[in-house]
Parts: sequence; structure tokens; C-alpha cells
Amino acid sequence: MGGIRGNIRQWWERGRALTAANPLVVDVGIALFVQCAMTMPFVVPRAAGLPPATWGAYGLSTLTVLPLVWRRRAPVAVLFAVLATNALYGLSVDGPGQPLPYTGLVVVYTIAALSPVRKRLVTGGVLLVAVPVGVWLNTRSARELTFSAFVFAAAYVLGRLTDARQRANRVEAEQAAARERARIAREMHDILSHAVSLMIVQAEAGPVAVRAAPERAEAAFDAISATGRDAMTQLRRMLGVLREGAEESDGRDTAPRAPQPGLTELPGLLERVRSGGLDVVYGTAGAVRPVPDVIGATVFRVVQEALTNTLRHADARTVTVRLTYGDSELDVRVTDDGRGPQPGSGGGGHGLIGVRERAAVHGGTAVVGAGPDGRGFEVRVRIPAPAAAEVAR
Repeated sequence: MGGIRGNIRQWWERGRALTAANPLVVDVGIALFVQCAMTMPFVVPRAAGLPPATWGAYGLSTLTVLPLVWRRRAPVAVLFAVLATNALYGLSVDGPGQPLPYTGLVVVYTIAALSPVRKRLVTGGVLLVAVPVGVWLNTRSARELTFSAFVFAAAYVLGRLTDARQRANRVEAEQAAARERARIAREMHDILSHAVSLMIVQAEAGPVAVRAAPERAEAAFDAISATGRDAMTQLRRMLGVLREGAEESDGRDTAPRAPQPGLTELPGLLERVRSGGLDVVYGTAGAVRPVPDVIGATVFRVVQEALTNTLRHADARTVTVRLTYGDSELDVRVTDDGRGPQPGSGGGGHGLIGVRERAAVHGGTAVVGAGPDGRGFEVRVRIPAPAAAEVAR
């Protein structure tokens, strides 16, 4: 059953893509559908005394449908063409009538959904004249006038609702694109800022180590290359997500969807920082458990940014990273023994702003400032973190 639904969805998406790329296909399809509806009175048996269903009348009814093919390109012109052909049908032949003014409803809907205010006002003025005249030429009954006014008003309202929905979808798509750009910018900042800061620290320590302890210099150069390779790997994975296509012949998308590291990569991150000469103390509290990948990626980036901040600004000797697992949340603390927040520094740079944004995405909180007893600097993030098994259920 799942495979059938998947195939139906796949065909539906392909159809949507085809119609989006070829609006004329939709317009021709609508015209054919309307023609089928208008054919019904000509093929069903007719009672005695009713006007005959002649081929001439049927051909003229087809002529009233044909302008719908151009309904998007010139909707007001199509409206006048439809009114003219319908008037010609009513005045020149005594053929079968239609239960609904199909062509007029389609054009009114199109104008309401796609046209600016000026064209909509013109359409309203035309209908105020055309509908009563059409009723007078047909039955001259108040019932038909009321019904016609209702169905045309309904078509107009439906068109306006369609336009409002499309506008909302465009706004939502633009907002989603902006959020994605902001996310990518945060990822790029975190990757590059951390890698460059760590490489600078190692490079500055290299000349001293060459003279005093050559074995430490070799380790520093190894750390520089490892940091660079890791940054390149993460950037490649991120750029792989941005690439379009990458589909196999069966239609499955093979582009990587999880470019961010998680908790399993945290020890490697801490080890690279240690190689730069900073003493890193890592510990956990509570019942350690797996967390969803998105939470793990956020924790990794928070710790990475906090360590980068320590390397660049704190002049610290020791930094402590502690994860506390609660029943329904994960508490992350990164505390150093450096200079602490400087007067006038405000809420931090882009990196610390990104920490707050990452926490807020998950409904969590982030606090940055002086460490315990006012010494050093501390980044503390609390994130709701159900276990991965609970999320799966």
C-alpha cells in the first residue's frame, strides 16, 4: 500500500511540475473539461417539445468554450469573447440550454485570481450589465437572476481566496529561504571560525615549539592539517546538500541530508582543541542517552562556538565542557577560567547570537556571561531533548 501511495504521489508531483512549466496545458485541459460539461445537454435524451440538439448548435457551443485557452494571457478579452459568443448562441439558435454558465464562471474566477484591481473592477462593471441582460433574454425570472448573481459572486470569491493562498505560499517560501540562508550562514561561520582560530593558535605556537620542543612542533603541524581537513570535509558535506539533482534512476534523492556532526564527533573536537595547548575537561551527568540527530548537531555547534570564543578572546588555560542529561532536557555548559566578559561587549558577536538562535529553534534557552563567582566566561544552553526512541514512537 505504501508503494502504491508513493507511486501516486510521484506521478502527482510530476504532473504538478509539468503543469507549472506549461500553463497552456492546464488551460487546454480546463477548456476540454468545460466542453465535456457543455456536451451533456446534447447527448442526454430530450423531452418532447424541447429545442432539438443540432450539430450547428453544438458547434456554436464549442465556439463559446474555445476562448478559455487564452484565459491567462488576456482574461478580460476572453471575458468579452465569451459574452459575445454566448449572446450569439442565445440569439441565433434555439438549442439546449446549460444548467450553469460554465465559461463565464471560469473567466470570472481567472480574473479574480490573476488580474490586478483595475481589471477586476472592469469585470464587475461588465457583469452588472451582462447578467441581468442574459437573464432577460432567457427566462426573465427573479429566481434565475438571483442564482446567476450568486454563482458569479462565488466564482469571484473563490478566485480571490486562491490569490490570497498563493500570496501566502510565496511569503512562506521566501521566509523559508531566508531561514535556510541564515542556517547556512551560521554553519559556515561555525566551521570556518573554529578551524581558523584553532589553526592560528597552533601556528603561533609552532615557532616556539620548534626551538624548545621539536616533537611538540610536529604535533602542532599535524593538528593544523587535521583541523583543515576536518573543516574541508564539513564544508564539502554542506555544499553537497546545496547541490541540486543527485538523483538515482529510481528517482530517490541521494544528496546528503545531514551535513552536521553530532555528539559522537564531540570527543574529536575536544581533542583538537587540546592539541592547541588549552586544557579541556569534559564530563557528563545524569543518565546518558541517545538524542535526536538535530539536537546532537545543535549541541556540537554550541560547544564548538563556545570553544572558539575561548580560543580567540578568553586567554584561558582551562575550559570545562559539561553535559547534564535531565528527564526531558539537555543542559550544556562551557566554562573557562579566562578574562570573562569585557565591559561594553554587549551580548557577544555573531557566534554567540547564533548560539541563542540554535537554542531557540528547539524551544530552548541560552545564557552567556561571567562564570561561577564572576570568574571566566560561561555559555549555558538548555534544550528540550527527548530520547531518540521516544521521538521515533
